[in-house]
Amino acid sequence: MRRPAFYSRSPRGPQGAAERGAPDAPDAPGIPDTPAAPAAVAAPRWQPGRRSFGLLLALVLAMGATGIVMWPKQGTHTLTQKDIDSAVLRTLQTATLPSPAAKAADIIRPSVVRVVGYGTEKTTPEAKTEKRGRNLAKGKPPEAPPESVAPGGQQVERGVGTGVVIVDKGIILTNLHVVAGAETVKVTFADGLEAPAIVTGVQPENDLAVLQAQKLPDDLIPATMRSTADLQPGDQVVAVGFPFGIGPSVSAGVVSGLKRSFRSPEGKQELGNLIQFDAAANPGNSGGPLINMNGEVLGIVTAILNPTQQRTFIGIGFAVPIENAATAAGSPPF
Repeated sequence: MRRPAFYSRSPRGPQGAAERGAPDAPDAPGIPDTPAAPAAVAAPRWQPGRRSFGLLLALVLAMGATGIVMWPKQGTHTLTQKDIDSAVLRTLQTATLPSPAAKAADIIRPSVVRVVGYGTEKTTPEAKTEKRGRNLAKGKPPEAPPESVAPGGQQVERGVGTGVVIVDKGIILTNLHVVAGAETVKVTFADGLEAPAIVTGVQPENDLAVLQAQKLPDDLIPATMRSTADLQPGDQVVAVGFPFGIGPSVSAGVVSGLKRSFRSPEGKQELGNLIQFDAAANPGNSGGPLINMNGEVLGIVTAILNPTQQRTFIGIGFAVPIENAATAAGSPPF
């Protein structure tokens, strides 16, 4: 493409005027005709064209931009620690945050399972008390027949407890008395998946049993276990489980004692080195996790103290420390 001329270089003088069609100037009187001396060619004057104007404009813009950058900024405010603290305080005052117990329960919830033992219905006083409690919790008459029947229709629900997944392969810790005598065991995971389970190990001295689920969720999350070496009375704890079969239910309290002993109401077994706590627990919490405020498992809930035969919570519960519980699975964590 042709580029237009930036500026004209046409000569100025008589020749140029003649070429432009200007009339000839008359001869001056009294002056003979003599050959005209060649006229001196005037030096062309510099005339700014488009390129020079563009360069000049670019230079002006560059200087203006530099001035803007170098000009001291007015009205800017640098955040200080005081500003940050004020913003955090305002958020804490205006936002509703979950309680430490709620956050801990949310962490452990994917690892908690409902454990149901099936078999011939027991007629012991304990079994009858637990059955009445489950029925009342579900809004049914105390002596209503069991509504849960094992696959095949021959076995009835004998008892409900809780378990906690400690290995993502489906290894579950629970209490031995939850599954003792059961002919069939079924676990229900947090996502609702029901699966049969088998007992792969027991530790009678600590009332512990190890289950292996036969079917697993796709995203099974095992619990994190925490040593009790630095646990102290007064530390906050949470118990998660299925009291009387309903749940998962959450109760919060504190550690009220360490290295406690407990003898079962029938006097058949004595447990030692237990964690004493005051978070509410009832039949069905057995086998569930006792956790700290970080959602880490400190122990396995195993018993409640009650001088009567009612088997309801009066303020003292016991848990097997996780160090002992994990050895039942053959994998001490610490």
